[in-house]
Amino acid sequence: MISFRVGICLVFIVTASSKPNATGWAPEQPTRSRQAFMPTFGETTPPIGHVNFCRANAESCRANTDALGRVLLTASRRSQLAGVNDRVNTLIKPATDLDLYGVVEHWTIPKRQGDCEDYVLLKRKLLMDLGWSSSTLLITVVRDERGDGHAVLTVRSTYGDLILDNKHSRILPWALTGYEFIKRQSHRDPEAWVSLTPYGGSTAKAVAAQDQR
Repeated sequence: MISFRVGICLVFIVTASSKPNATGWAPEQPTRSRQAFMPTFGETTPPIGHVNFCRANAESCRANTDALGRVLLTASRRSQLAGVNDRVNTLIKPATDLDLYGVVEHWTIPKRQGDCEDYVLLKRKLLMDLGWSSSTLLITVVRDERGDGHAVLTVRSTYGDLILDNKHSRILPWALTGYEFIKRQSHRDPEAWVSLTPYGGSTAKAVAAQDQR
């Protein structure tokens, strides 16, 4: 569970305000002013839930140094993204870690129920099973439209940084989500995290270091 304000990770799937097209993709594309690629600001501390997840699931957190580039979004890749996003959002039912495990925070790959980071972990696993590199699938922490902590999956593509979200079926460019982006996994090392705000972490650098494209 990610928490900032009230200790709840909001995972309820809601109806999007504007309808996606038939493939689940939002028709609008980011402009230069909105930045297609997220700026990063140096290293920061990972969420404790992810630290514990990696201790129990070392294979899921192994770095893939052979493929650090951005994925080319072919028609097949776009179909895979939309399919996995819809499949997981439909399959997994929202539930808090406290309800399921009796603890405030527990990251895991869900089977039937889970909260926001569990949706993300399952989407990431399914896409990796389809041959996607871990360097293109990054767990990301944001503040949502209510200011609450939330987790989404960032896809590093040549098109830009795209967001898979359990709240709706649209796949959006990061700058069009309306979220405040806090931090995410490093594309070079799944166990390392980088800040997405200028002063978001104890070791964050004040000058942005743009990801290699």
